[in-house]
Amino acid sequence: MTSPPVAPPARAGAVRIVRIDVGCPAHDAELDLRYRVLRAPLGMGRDTVRFGFEDDAWHFVALDAADRVVGCVLFHQDAPDGGRLFQMAVDPALQAAGVGRALVRHLEAQVAEAGLTRIHLHARDTAMGFYERMGYSVTGQPFVEVGIGHHMMARTLERP
Repeated sequence: MTSPPVAPPARAGAVRIVRIDVGCPAHDAELDLRYRVLRAPLGMGRDTVRFGFEDDAWHFVALDAADRVVGCVLFHQDAPDGGRLFQMAVDPALQAAGVGRALVRHLEAQVAEAGLTRIHLHARDTAMGFYERMGYSVTGQPFVEVGIGHHMMARTLERP
C-alpha cells in the first residue's frame, strides 16, 4: 500500500486534522469515538469497531483545541488507483459543524497527492445526503450492513 505524503495538518474552524498511527494514544480515542458513534447506537459491542485491514489504513482524526479526538475517517487502498473511505465518525455535539466535511476533504487531498483517483465507501442511508453533497454518487443497489441500510458510493478525484 502506498503511504500518503506528509502534509501539514489541515484546519477546520476550531479543529485541526492530522494523520495518526495505530497504537498511539489518539488511536485509542479514535476507537472509542467510532464505538460511541457507529456501533453503540446499534447495540453492538466494542469488538465490532476494528477491521482486519485497519493496521494498513490511513487514520485521520480531527482534534479540538484541547487535543481531544472529535472526528475521524479512515482510508484503505484496495486497488492500484484507489480505495475505501470507512469508519467516518464525528462527535454528535459537532455534527453539522463542518468537521466531517473537513475530514473527507483532507482525506481526498491526501489520496490525490498519493496519485490515487478513486474513493468508494459504504454509506448508511442516513449519510447518503452528506456524501452526495461531497460529490459521491451511488454505484450499486442498496444493501444491509451492521443491521442497517447502506449504499455503495464512489467518487473519482482529479489529480493535483
